[in-house]
Parts: sequence; C-alpha cells; structure tokens
Amino acid sequence: MRRLSALIFLITMLLCVLCRSEVNAQSRHGLDSIPVSAVVIGTDTIPFITLSIVEVVDKLPKKFRKQRAQWTRLRNAVYVTYPYAKSAARILKDVNSRLATLHDKKDRKKYLEGIEKQMKAQFGDKLENLSVYQGKVLMKLINRETGENCYEIIKELKGGFSARMWQTVAFFFGGNLKSEYDYEEDKDIEAIVQEIEMYRGSRAYN
Repeated sequence: MRRLSALIFLITMLLCVLCRSEVNAQSRHGLDSIPVSAVVIGTDTIPFITLSIVEVVDKLPKKFRKQRAQWTRLRNAVYVTYPYAKSAARILKDVNSRLATLHDKKDRKKYLEGIEKQMKAQFGDKLENLSVYQGKVLMKLINRETGENCYEIIKELKGGFSARMWQTVAFFFGGNLKSEYDYEEDKDIEAIVQEIEMYRGSRAYN
C-alpha cells in the first residue's frame, strides 16, 4: 500500500520534471469554463491537475469478512423487528390499562379475543415471514421495550398452559420465549437500536 502511494507520488514528480514550463490556464470564455493549471510541452498546452493520493487495499481477511457478514445480518434483523417491538410495547400498555377496568372474566376473555383478532389481521402475514433468527432478535427487543419476556406476557394474557405450549414450540425451532435483553451481552443490538433512534430523531427535525 505504501509502495503504491510512493509510486503515484513518483509519477507526479516525473510529470513536473518533464514539463518545460507551467503556466496558468487561459481566462474564462464562458460560464462552463473551469480554471486549471496547464503545462506546455513543445507546442502543446496540456491541462495539469494534481490528484489526491489514494490508497488501494486488498480484500478483507476471511475472518473479518465473516464478522462483517454477521454484523450485517444482525443489523438487518434489528431494522426489521424493532418497529414490531415498539408496537408490542404500546399495545401491551393499552391492553393492561383496559384489563384493569374489566373485572368480569367473560368480559376480559372477549376483549382479549378481539385484540388477538386485530393483531393477527394487522401483523399476522408480516410476522409469519420473519426468519427464525429474526424471531430470536424480536423476542429480545420485546423484552427491552416492555420489561417482560414473551413467556411472561403470554402467561399473563393467555394463561400458563398457553405459555408452556408456545415455549415448547419455540424450543423446537431453537428459540426461547424467556429470552431477556442484556445490555452488555446484547451491546451490538443496542448499538443498532441507538442508530435507528438517532436516524429517527434526525428525520423528525428535518
């Protein structure tokens, strides 16, 4: 890389040596004219522009390419699932507020069935298209946004049997409804979340 930079510098110096004289460019003849330096070689006047030195590097080593691929995969997963986690937190807050006013068991059941129907209509197809990896990231983000893991949320709203059943299903797909967000362990996810929030904030002021 240093040899290449030195070579570019050497070529530039040779051009200067070969030039018999250096003159300023002629005055502008129109609005589209750009003044540049020029060199006169024999009877020819040649524009002369010094380019910035650039560095040419080789491809990333294999281990770094793997790390970059992993980061890109995680970043894409967070960008896809973070809006769902935010929606889940907002919906859960509304549901808990509403349930606090319903004391009849039948009314609570009817209300939860209506909410479940609305959620399936609004998010069903989109969530079904998530990959298993994206699903794992989503569970962590839901815990980050709500303070509860998915197992606790299902148990609270649908009962212990449903929570255990869905935990078993998640287990067979390599997931865990009890996944919790750890700011140290999940620092890469947190960095991406902060990136999203910063981008969202900058758009709000533009």
